[in-house]
Amino acid sequence: MANTSSAKKATRKIARRAATNKTRRSRVRTYVRKVEEALAAGDKSAAEAAFLAAQPELMRAATKGVIHKNTASRKVSRLAQRLKTLSV
Repeated sequence: MANTSSAKKATRKIARRAATNKTRRSRVRTYVRKVEEALAAGDKSAAEAAFLAAQPELMRAATKGVIHKNTASRKVSRLAQRLKTLSV
C-alpha cells in the first residue's frame, strides 16, 4: 500500500488510465471482430463498411498509446489484404 500522498495519487491515476485503456482496447477488438465476422460470412459490402469504421479506431488507439503504432498498421494492413482477396 502507498504511504505518501503523492504515491496514493499516482495509484489513483494509474487506475483511471487502466480503465480508460481497457475501454479503448475493448472498443478496438469489437470493431476488428465485426470486420472478421463479415469476412467469414463472405459479405463484401458489410466487410468494407466495418473495415472503414475499424481503421480509424485502430489508429486512434495507437495515437492514445493503447497499442503500438506498428501493431495498428499491421492489423489494418492484414484486414485490408483479406478484404481484397474476398473481392477476387
